[in-house]
Amino acid sequence: AGAGRGRRGADRRPGAVGEGMEIRRRGGAGHRPARPGGVAFGESELSGGRRVRAGRRRHRAAYAARAQEPQGPPESITLAGPVVVADLAEMLRIPATEVIKRLFERGVMAAINQQVEREHARAIAEALGVAVEGGPETAPESPVDRETVGALLAADNPGQRQVRPPVVAVLGHVDHGKTTLLDAIRDSRVAQGEAGGITQHIGAYVVRRGDRCITFLDTPGHEAFTALRARGAQVTDVAVLVVAADDGVMPQTLEALSHARAAHVPVVVALNKIDRPDANRDRVLQQLADHGLVPEAWGGDTIVVPVSALRREGIDQLLEMLMLVADLEDLHADPQRAAVGTVIEAEVSRGRGPVATVLVQSGTLRVGDSFVAGQVPGRVRAMVNDMGKAVREAGPSTPVEVLGFDEVPQAGDAFQVLAEREAREVAARRQEESRRAALGGERAMSLADFRPDADGERQPGDLRLILKADVQGSAEALRGALEKLHNEEVRCVLLHSGVGPVTESDVILAAASQATILGFNVRPDAGAEREAQRSGVAIQTYRIIYELLDDVQKALDGRLKPRFETVTVGHAEVRRPIRIPDVGVIAGALVTDGVVRRGAPCRLVRGGTIVYEGTIGSLRRFKDDVREVQTGYECGIGLERFADVKEEDVIEVLEQREVPRVGAVAAG
Repeated sequence: AGAGRGRRGADRRPGAVGEGMEIRRRGGAGHRPARPGGVAFGESELSGGRRVRAGRRRHRAAYAARAQEPQGPPESITLAGPVVVADLAEMLRIPATEVIKRLFERGVMAAINQQVEREHARAIAEALGVAVEGGPETAPESPVDRETVGALLAADNPGQRQVRPPVVAVLGHVDHGKTTLLDAIRDSRVAQGEAGGITQHIGAYVVRRGDRCITFLDTPGHEAFTALRARGAQVTDVAVLVVAADDGVMPQTLEALSHARAAHVPVVVALNKIDRPDANRDRVLQQLADHGLVPEAWGGDTIVVPVSALRREGIDQLLEMLMLVADLEDLHADPQRAAVGTVIEAEVSRGRGPVATVLVQSGTLRVGDSFVAGQVPGRVRAMVNDMGKAVREAGPSTPVEVLGFDEVPQAGDAFQVLAEREAREVAARRQEESRRAALGGERAMSLADFRPDADGERQPGDLRLILKADVQGSAEALRGALEKLHNEEVRCVLLHSGVGPVTESDVILAAASQATILGFNVRPDAGAEREAQRSGVAIQTYRIIYELLDDVQKALDGRLKPRFETVTVGHAEVRRPIRIPDVGVIAGALVTDGVVRRGAPCRLVRGGTIVYEGTIGSLRRFKDDVREVQTGYECGIGLERFADVKEEDVIEVLEQREVPRVGAVAAG
């Protein structure tokens, strides 16, 4: 039967079975042609082992070839800007850990996926004998790369500049009548249309007096005023500080004054509510004089105008004083150039898409113009003025609502009219730069950054500080001591001092002014900590006054030495004090964030003030002693030699970390 099957198989193809097998084994005349890039059919069927051995030989040959290549650093590399640590290590042909080590020796803390500045990368490459080619200086410069409005306004044609209306910001304490005053100026009913009589958004309005105009910015507070300036938008020419005659100078009044002074704009005081029976003008004028605003009637240079917003008294005199100040400021703009301005506010409007209020600061904006605002391109589809009417064009110092943005821009973005293709190219480039900057992980500035450069030379500038203390007496004592600190080349400038915890408003002012926040016996609130991390502002707290003054003096002299910094690693909120016999009071707490560790240093904060500073003596979960408790779990915390624990107290768990001192940054 086997022979029969063999014969039947032999009948179906030429030659006998044995002969066919012999042909395939030898790869003789009867084998099929080889596949492209492969081996012959006869060989592939019976020589799998030989294929594996051939593959191994090829891999060994490739490895040997790579081993013969030079493994040292290359002769040169190209760096066009900031570079990621991992990419720099690959270009230099060294381990990433070596790059991180060399950066640490230079005082730069960077992870493997973070960016480092080109100067640091160049220094590491040159230390290895590698030449660095390329750089920002080789890139072609373009005027549209200047994102700040100030740089764009410098391109005005001096021969075409004309007088423009002033832009006035209305600042002051809450419920002192800011919106009511503006309502009286515009002779409208804006204040009644606001929710609760309090301004809920940023508005821009134009007031016409004869043949002249004044543009008013009605803000919900000085935070918005400074938030614009923090993004490089110096939109305000004059600040009106509204003070109630029956209330006097309040903490937010002083904050608004500090923000206006930091912006270097003239201040006109509107003494409101003079019609109240308990109004005391002399007392308010004395308070203003105590804070550096000496009225003209007392021989000073501060214009104080008594007004009554409800009775429409003193409005004409206030407008005349604003026009006088504007004339002294000599405000001009070029209406013939392409429009340049600032985004005041932006939102997504239902049925209209992204909409932004734009203040045109120079040039003329027309319907159909292509533009770029920060990282957002667009084309003007329609414009609406402050009266709700559609307009075809808007000149200098004119606020308009613009439709036609591709996305929602950010408040404070520079607005510039360009050709459509150029506008989209600039927007794409800025988006890429923003992504690279986000990867860079910028570090907050502190007193340690204000020191001489690598050559020992002091760079010119002022050390700008914001001071917050627990009580008024400490704030006044520290303010007087800080104002006396100086040397031959640099002085200490105190932008603002106040009482209470560090707030988000303080952080915004510090970010806009490149300042450092000093806290004496106070701590930042949660909003301030988040804003400080986002904007890169350093908040340094002290418990001993001479340590604060000593650090500031060392920063001025440029001789701060490396030190350890106290870092908060966790928070626990006290839910209920628990009294245990023979033990004492234990804080029944919930870990809100971070981690709580037994034996770690800690602070007990009550209402923003530090009431205890010591160590966590015991830590328990139910009946078990534990070493640490993570976020979201309840626990019992025993503080060493302290039993005055109350509900809603916050326990801050601390850790000592060494702070590296890095290169010079002149805060000026």
